[in-house]
Amino acid sequence: MSILCCVPVIECVYCLGCSHWLWKKCMYSAGHESESWGLATSDEFDPIPRLCRLILAVYEEDLHNPMWAPPGGYGLDPDHVILKKDYDQTQGRVTPYMIYLDHDNDAVVLAIRGLNLAKESDYALLLDNKLGQTKFDGGYVHNGLLKAAMWVFEEEHEVLNRLLEENPSYSLTFVGHSLGAGVVSLLVLFVLQNRGRLGNIERKRIRCVAIAPPRCMSLHLAVTYADVINSVVLQDDFLPRTTTALEDVFKSIICLPCLLCLTCVKDTFTFEEKKLKDARRLYAPGRLYHIVVRKPLRLGRYPPVVRTAVPVDGRFDQLVLSCNATADHAIIWIQRESQRALDLMLEEDQVMQIPVEQKIVRQKSVVEEHDEEYRAAIMKAASLNIPMSPSPSYGTFHDTAEEGESSTGGSVNEGSPSMWSFKGMKRKWNRFVDRHFPMDDDDSGDMILKKEESSTLLCR
Repeated sequence: MSILCCVPVIECVYCLGCSHWLWKKCMYSAGHESESWGLATSDEFDPIPRLCRLILAVYEEDLHNPMWAPPGGYGLDPDHVILKKDYDQTQGRVTPYMIYLDHDNDAVVLAIRGLNLAKESDYALLLDNKLGQTKFDGGYVHNGLLKAAMWVFEEEHEVLNRLLEENPSYSLTFVGHSLGAGVVSLLVLFVLQNRGRLGNIERKRIRCVAIAPPRCMSLHLAVTYADVINSVVLQDDFLPRTTTALEDVFKSIICLPCLLCLTCVKDTFTFEEKKLKDARRLYAPGRLYHIVVRKPLRLGRYPPVVRTAVPVDGRFDQLVLSCNATADHAIIWIQRESQRALDLMLEEDQVMQIPVEQKIVRQKSVVEEHDEEYRAAIMKAASLNIPMSPSPSYGTFHDTAEEGESSTGGSVNEGSPSMWSFKGMKRKWNRFVDRHFPMDDDDSGDMILKKEESSTLLCR
């Protein structure tokens, strides 16, 4: 048609469609994802900048003589650091971490730093996963991060138990950034399953803050543990949105924008219902806090706004084509923007001059709203009826090719074949035969077609 008319009609339509899609993607701002979320309050967001400082402190070799302290310091007493382990002591099982006894905030804190680009062990840990490889508590989790979390628990549960016995009113807080955020998210799941080894600590005394976490648990777990896990994401951060295999991300680190663009195209043609129905798909964990600092077609940074929710759909499923996708992942920027956001919240509270009694009432109402939102998210997730059987792979991680058993406390590590493989299609055919061609009752071995099924099949 294009040749006969001497006008490239089809080519023009194709180019216009691609240009329209690219324009929408480039105009898409991460702020749109959380537009319908509620605003976070200063009371619930207050610990975030302080915990970011504790993560930064893990990078220091000598906390008594810090070299990289942010403005205002790390906000900790080096004498109250119970232990601090580096790569030599962890033997590459996990990134460096420390345990800090925070008397000012009545908390025992375990902080784990993020990935070190110069350490092969960190890459091996993050890439140790295949789609649907490891089950845990009725859902799927990241295999390598779960192994690291279990190793930390086995190493430090006696120390944590002793500190909690000596300080019975203190809370137990886990905090991590990037790879460390994934480890602490799965660590808190393992702790809740083994509270007896920590003196039967109450669930309400356990908290987890995941800063810029990777996708590490399925939707069922991400929503169920939203009362314990809080995830903090700065605007366009790529890691919580990365649905492609992390192995491909780090293989293409030199041309990461090209990979992100291809991932955008892939996600565009994947239906939302198909994503939610796959039980193996991993998500950012828990309640989400989104720090928004930029607006489309405007230069510079604006006063940060923090929004929060426990969403079921729209858990950072859209990859953002932004030049800040990697910069927003840096812990130093997250610490600065979270501190700016908290300062603005506190200034607003001072301007409003809220009486103490009303503050207490507001805190209680916020807790009640979060509880209602949490229950509603669980009911919505349950209404999806997500099957535990695998569906065709489309993202998050590669399909597993082998079958085996997992060592996650009775959970099974199933590498079920894809439904499009030979075994999967043979299984579907056997189910079809069993459903429509039941065996005769006289054990003759002849197959009989159901009458109600015969009319249906003939009409197709």
